[in-house]
Amino acid sequence: QVQLVESGGGLVQPGGSLRLSCAASGIAFSIYNMGWYRQAPGKQRELVAGITSSGSTNYADSVKGRFTISRHNAKNTVYLQMNSLKTEDTAVYYCKADWLTRNYWGQGTQVTVSS
Repeated sequence: QVQLVESGGGLVQPGGSLRLSCAASGIAFSIYNMGWYRQAPGKQRELVAGITSSGSTNYADSVKGRFTISRHNAKNTVYLQMNSLKTEDTAVYYCKADWLTRNYWGQGTQVTVSS
């Protein structure tokens, strides 16, 4: 059974930081491309950051220079370090695993940026 479990969300003030984690089980984690997506109320889900199985990364323009995606294959975990958070970063953040035609989603973790 495949599981992706996100953690680390919460309430933070503008300018603050959070670190999200996504722990995977039931897949050969190291061969999967991993991504963080987010969905704000009334908006479509969007890609925030991705990291390939070889470690190449890509980011949405809106988070470049503020967010960093990384992975630890021995721990089957992908991370999203979020700095200089803005109110517009408020959303449910989802982890996704992709390999060929297989893809899996986590249940999401809420991030709220508010003073």
